Amino acid sequence: MMKTTFVCKLLLGLCISALFCSQKINAQIVIGTPNLGFSQACANADFNSYNVSFVFSPESALNASNQFSIELSDASGSFTDSTIIYTSSAGEITTSPATISFSFPTTIAGEGYKLKIKSTAPAASSSSSASFAAYYKIQDSPFTINNLIDNAAYCEGGSYLLTIDNPGAGTNDSPLNYPSLTFNWYKETGPTTSVFVAEGSSLSVNTPGTYFVETNYGTCTSNSYSNRVEIIEATSGIDTTISSSLGNPFCPSSEPTTLSTTDGISYQWYKDGILLPGATNQTYQTEDSGLFEVNIDLGGCMATGAIDLISEKFTSSINVFDENEIESDETLNVIITTSAINPEYQWFINDVIISDALGSSYEVDQTGNYKVIITETTGCTASKEFLFMVTQAANPFPDVSDIPNLISPNGDGTNDTWIIPNQYVSGTNTEVLIMDNYGKIVLKTDDYQNNWPESELSFNTVNLVYYYIITTQDNDTKKGSITIVK
Repeated sequence: MMKTTFVCKLLLGLCISALFCSQKINAQIVIGTPNLGFSQACANADFNSYNVSFVFSPESALNASNQFSIELSDASGSFTDSTIIYTSSAGEITTSPATISFSFPTTIAGEGYKLKIKSTAPAASSSSSASFAAYYKIQDSPFTINNLIDNAAYCEGGSYLLTIDNPGAGTNDSPLNYPSLTFNWYKETGPTTSVFVAEGSSLSVNTPGTYFVETNYGTCTSNSYSNRVEIIEATSGIDTTISSSLGNPFCPSSEPTTLSTTDGISYQWYKDGILLPGATNQTYQTEDSGLFEVNIDLGGCMATGAIDLISEKFTSSINVFDENEIESDETLNVIITTSAINPEYQWFINDVIISDALGSSYEVDQTGNYKVIITETTGCTASKEFLFMVTQAANPFPDVSDIPNLISPNGDGTNDTWIIPNQYVSGTNTEVLIMDNYGKIVLKTDDYQNNWPESELSFNTVNLVYYYIITTQDNDTKKGSITIVK
């Protein structure tokens, strides 16, 4: 009897255990529809973090190895070719409701994406979320078209091709560097309104108007857009515009202004009616005021443009030469004349500032390389500089003891003129007479400056020979020859 009772209890325990295991094996959870923490996903390199929340039940049915994942549909909302974009760690999420932070892949681009939440242990899947727009803005900065020229023209009955610059001017981040991107072209209909024209990386225009292009990020706003270009239809002789990069009037504070005109085949610029040689590009740089004009060959018709340009550049002048000489006991008074408003002056010698030189003039009393910078401090803040050099003047009357009989007037600064002792030069009333070898007098003076020959001599032989007679006031006479060598 006792043996029968034991067997019955054992069978009952096995049945209960089997029932428990069967319930555990067949446990399921239900995952609610994902609740998006965003209305649209407009991601870029600076921001790509989004949240999704969901509920599931029962919590007790989760296995310790369970992982939740986020499944992303294609751009049309289909999960046929879906992508898992997030997977939690095993056992990481155990309580409901739950929130997951995740990032979108950089390839997303469309208006109809959806999400699902999936679990692994037990396996379950939510229904799909509401649809949403999602784009990763791989290029999100302004870019240029038409080489940043504001206007262009096409001949009557023709067209003009607008293209995205690649790479373009300056630091232009051309979206053409990103092959996955597409583009939408627009035509302005008002100061703040426009109408879609076409898709593509270029646009052939045959209707006048102002056009621009944006990278196609759907309903997401972005900074990936181009400059505006005004297109006109031209007939021969039509007037077009010239724009100045620094405006008009302009201040050439650090660089000249760039004049630009309508895109064409060839160009010729003029200033005040005078042709500017070599000015045959679409742009022309200048710091000057004047009437600037351009003739443009559009290929089948001609256009002209003009701008009365006003430069606020001040004028300045200096009263010394680029190279100057002073005697050892002499000074050089340097004076700046300028039209600058409230000018400031900085003077330098050998690139070292002269701290006490603050005015428009400076008394130079030593040799060196000088620089003065004039800065206009009111209105157009600009600067201009002058460079000049001051050297020690050679002594025209050095103290020599003998009358030389050979000189070499070749311009090398050494022995170029006939230098005689000071007792015979200017101020001594000594007569100096020089004759060629035919007896012709080439110099006769009682005020000799140590400066013969003053002009270039013509060599008929290898060396020339001249003769001199020096007669002092008390009739002391010196005679001899002077040989001229090359």
